[in-house]
Amino acid sequence: MRRFSQRSHLVTLNEINITPLLDLAFVLLIIFIITTPLLEQGLSLKLPTGGTPDRPITKQDVRTVEISSQGSFLLDRKPMDLNTLEKWLVYYTKQNPNTVIYIRADENGLNKFTYAVIDRCQRNGITRFSLRTEPSKR
Repeated sequence: MRRFSQRSHLVTLNEINITPLLDLAFVLLIIFIITTPLLEQGLSLKLPTGGTPDRPITKQDVRTVEISSQGSFLLDRKPMDLNTLEKWLVYYTKQNPNTVIYIRADENGLNKFTYAVIDRCQRNGITRFSLRTEPSKR
């Protein structure tokens, strides 16, 4: 005759108790809900005074590169290829260190043309460029 305790030892467990797992999941969820807004805040800073203000940009300091949707390049409304464009940009920035390159690209064009102009600027140490957009209509 078998005892009851021996029989329960051989019986397999059909159900897993998931209550502790759910408790852990809810605790982690609450921790993440509380800490996420704290991580997204910036620092409250009071910046020191001093330094020189940015120089105003004059029309003589601006060179405009336009890129069509087909990949045509214009520098100050003169058509040219990418290599010639690079040479002129280097020339203008050496003549005037305050030169700012405005890059205007067609929104329906491929990004690779815009990236090519930015890459050529960075290769030659031209760091003052700006991607131009249309202002939003309200």
